[in-house]
Amino acid sequence: MEKITSFTIDHIKLQPGVYVSRKDPFGDQTITTFDLRMTSPNEEPVMNTAEMHTIEHLAATFLRNHTNYGSKTIYFGPMGCRTGFYLLLAGNYESRDIVPLMIEMFEFIRDFHDEVPGASPKDCGNYLDMNLGMANYLAKKYLDEVLYHIDESRLVYPQ
Repeated sequence: MEKITSFTIDHIKLQPGVYVSRKDPFGDQTITTFDLRMTSPNEEPVMNTAEMHTIEHLAATFLRNHTNYGSKTIYFGPMGCRTGFYLLLAGNYESRDIVPLMIEMFEFIRDFHDEVPGASPKDCGNYLDMNLGMANYLAKKYLDEVLYHIDESRLVYPQ
């Protein structure tokens, strides 16, 4: 079997950033998959499931309610390796195109201090596995260390 695209990226060189992971045709549209890498693979500790779960709930809620991107949001969810998230959008995008959206989204997560949407036994299969404080912290870290001063080295996969 051939390696899937995400397994061909050099994870030794990969740093936190916003990357186009792949583009797939779907009917007459393109689905763009983004790699929102929040930690340096195999160098930094991975994120714990509780904060990832919280980020997932907040980001998915934010994206699906966004005026411009709500109808274009296909999926937002965690990477199995717990170093970041995947975002799938309907449309043909480049990494730089969504940086303002990511800043807006992670500022929303950083500043969110209310009841996490969907964090109830009726709405979620693991509603107790949440950590809002750490989600706030990780969003701030990603904003400060990556998004606010992002350059090409954090927008295009390393070779």
